[in-house]
Amino acid sequence: MKELFVVSTLYQCISLAAAIDSGRIPERGAERILVLTNSALIPEASVPFHESAGFAEAASRFDRTVDLSELLWPRRPGQFNPRGEELDIWERLLRGKWELDDGPLHLYVESIQVNPAVALCRVFASATISVHSDGLMSYGPTRNRLPRDLAQRLDSLLYVDLVPGLVPQLLREHNPQLVPIDAAALRRGMEELAAALPEETEGPAALAGTPEAGTHDGEPAAGGTALILGQYLSELGILSTEEEIELHRDMLQKATDRGIRHCIFKPHPSAGPGAVTSIQAAAVELGLDLKVMTSTSPAEVVMQRLRPELVVSCFSTALMTAKYLFKIDAAAVGTEILLERLTPYQNSNRIPVTIIDALLEQGYTAPAEEAPGESAAPLQQLVEAVSYCMQAETLEVARDSAVAFLHQAQHTSDMRYFKRRRLTKLDLPGALPGRQVLLPLGRVRRVGRRAAKRVLTVLGK
Repeated sequence: MKELFVVSTLYQCISLAAAIDSGRIPERGAERILVLTNSALIPEASVPFHESAGFAEAASRFDRTVDLSELLWPRRPGQFNPRGEELDIWERLLRGKWELDDGPLHLYVESIQVNPAVALCRVFASATISVHSDGLMSYGPTRNRLPRDLAQRLDSLLYVDLVPGLVPQLLREHNPQLVPIDAAALRRGMEELAAALPEETEGPAALAGTPEAGTHDGEPAAGGTALILGQYLSELGILSTEEEIELHRDMLQKATDRGIRHCIFKPHPSAGPGAVTSIQAAAVELGLDLKVMTSTSPAEVVMQRLRPELVVSCFSTALMTAKYLFKIDAAAVGTEILLERLTPYQNSNRIPVTIIDALLEQGYTAPAEEAPGESAAPLQQLVEAVSYCMQAETLEVARDSAVAFLHQAQHTSDMRYFKRRRLTKLDLPGALPGRQVLLPLGRVRRVGRRAAKRVLTVLGK
C-alpha cells in the first residue's frame, strides 16, 4: 500500500502533518508520498511553496516527495485532463516515474471537483479516495456531481476544524467519514513551523519595531499593530481594480477605527503587484505607517511572530485561524458587497463569505461555543440553508432544514445571504410574490414518481 497526498500550499502540508501527528490519518504501514502541484495563476512569477522556508519541516512526516507540476510542464496541473483512452498510459507512466509498483493506492486529494485531483482519481482507477480540505469551502456543498466510479471509492473527508463544531456539507450526499483535524494539533504544527523558520529581515523587530515603521527607540508603535491579509479579487474578476483599491482602503480604515496607526500588509501569494500599489496609496491617504511583507511564510506563522492586535481581511481563511487558533481579534471588510456580487449563486466562495460575515459582522457564534438553549439562529442551519440554495439537486437532504431556517429568517438581516429569485426558483420561503415557480426537472420527476406511487397505493396495486 502506498498513500499519495496531493498538495498545492504549505498550509495543506502543515494541516496534513497535524493530522498525522494526532493520529487522524491511521498508521497503515504504507509509504507516504507527497505530490506537489502549483496552482498559482502565474506560476512563473511566484515562488513555489515547496521552495519556501519551513517546507522541509512540514514534509518530514512523509517518506518522499514527487512533483506533478514539473512532470507536466509547460502545462499546468489544472490543465491535466487525459482522455479516456490515455488513462492506462498515464497510470503506467506515473507508477513507473514515481516508483509506485503495482500495489494498492490511497489517494488524498485536495479537491475532488477539479483537476488535477479528478484526473489523478481517474488515472488510478482502483485507488481508495479521501479528500483533504484546509479552507472554509469544505463547509459548503459539492460543486459538481461526482462520477459514480469516483463516488464509489470515496472513503473520508479530512478537514480542519476552523469553525469549532461546524459540520461540513462537502460531499454530504455521499456520506463520507468525517475526520476533523483538531485545532490544537494544527496550532502545535504552526508553532513548530514558526520555531523552525529562520528569523527574517522583515520579522517583528524589523516590521513592528523600527523608527521607519513609526516607532520610537525600537518600541512597538502606539496603538499596536494590525496585520492586513490581502486577497486577489480583481484577478478573479469578482471586483474591479477600483473596487479592490477601495476594499484595501476600507481594511486600513478598519484598523484606524480601532486606534491602530501601524499596519503590516501581507499580499495573497497569487495576487499581482497592483494589490501592493493600491494599499500603499491608501495608507498614504490615511496617514498610516505601512510595511509590506514579501515573506512566503503562512499567515499563521506571521501572526505568531508579529503578535498583532488585530487581523483584517475580506474572507480569508486566516481570519478564522486568528480568531479560534490564536485568540487574536479579527475583522472582516467587504463581505456585504461580495454576498451581492458573487455570481452565479452557486459560486464556491459564497460559503466562506457567508461564514466570515455571520461570525464577524452579524454576531453569530460557532456551534461548539453556543450556549445551551441559545435562541439565536445557529450557524449550522444558516450554512445548510445557503448550501441547499447553492446546490439543491445534490443536497436535497438539506431542504427541510433550509425551509425551517428561511421561515424564521424572513424580514430579518439574515435574508442578506439569499437571493429572492433563487428562493422563487426553489419554491422556498421568501420567494417573490405572485411568481410562478418552475421546479428543476429532476425534482419534477421525483414529485411525479411519488404521486404515481400514491395513486397506485390507493388503487390497491
